[in-house]
Amino acid sequence: MLLSRRALLGAAGWGGVVSGLHAYLNVNWPSLVNDYLPEERRRFNVAYIPVTCHLACPVTDYISKFSEGGETFLPRMFQGFPEIKEALISNKMQAAFIVAPLAIALKAQGVPIKIVYLGHRYGSAVVVHKDGPIHTVPDLRGRVIAIPSRFSDERLIVFRAMKVFGIKPREIKMVEMAPPDVAAALAANAIDAFSMGEPFPSQAEMGGFGRVLFHAREYWPDYMSCVLVARQDMIDRRPDAVQLLVDGIARSGLWLEQGQRYRENAADFVGRYYYNQNPALLRWALTKPLTRVIYSPLAPRRVDFDLVRDLMIETGILDRPIEFDEYTDNRFADRASIQTAWKFEPGSDTAR
Repeated sequence: MLLSRRALLGAAGWGGVVSGLHAYLNVNWPSLVNDYLPEERRRFNVAYIPVTCHLACPVTDYISKFSEGGETFLPRMFQGFPEIKEALISNKMQAAFIVAPLAIALKAQGVPIKIVYLGHRYGSAVVVHKDGPIHTVPDLRGRVIAIPSRFSDERLIVFRAMKVFGIKPREIKMVEMAPPDVAAALAANAIDAFSMGEPFPSQAEMGGFGRVLFHAREYWPDYMSCVLVARQDMIDRRPDAVQLLVDGIARSGLWLEQGQRYRENAADFVGRYYYNQNPALLRWALTKPLTRVIYSPLAPRRVDFDLVRDLMIETGILDRPIEFDEYTDNRFADRASIQTAWKFEPGSDTAR
């Protein structure tokens, strides 16, 4: 009987240890505590996925830890845009980086969000098997190509290239796939190509199984992919907090544009502490060459979004015209334009 009681106590103790470790390792304590703070003291929850178009989000979070003001928002990593969309709608996320067509479509559907800034420019590509039979855009006929979402610029860039060569939509099969999954799918021959943002084209190149068929800028000058959106209730009630968020993202973009060593430093801490990616992968995507992605200027421009909207209507994912001012709020980007880069040197413990 005594032995049985000891066994029960031991099992209960071990269960407590396991439960405690689980809570310590898997519960997002800062977010949980934040939810119980008075509304005016809560930090924004900002959603992102591990792509270079969202890189300024973790860069801002990391650098601001060393500043007098401290962290200004809570970054939350997701693996795909459908999950971010639901989190925005349910107000679990107050801001998010999402593909531009999705932001426009959500606003057209009545979701209370506004675009306040861009993620970066360029940085998307169509990738095929390195030694495969696809060498030109017409070779994509009859192939399966992965895209991050039907509401994505990566889908639209494929359509722009198809249009140049007279390829009909029925001649190419597009499948939606979470960005982190596409390189492995290409390597396993589950798809013939993918259209994605960095660093996944770089991942296929580094792995030796992928080759860039074309970069987005070849068919879309001034190409942009993701945007930063904020919920309208946050814009209305806490415009100062939205401005602080946009200022931080803008300053991080300028910091990344200062040269290779800044990008290499960002690749190191973002890869290790945020994206759970090999820093070498981000270094490749951010520096080969430095113009592969750019982080300034990133204020939303009407001409860019009119093009996206018109392409959405043409390809059947938007059923009515929607005007630029309906889904953007440029006040924050306009004020952020006076900001300067973070004063933060790689290896420093202070930032201003």
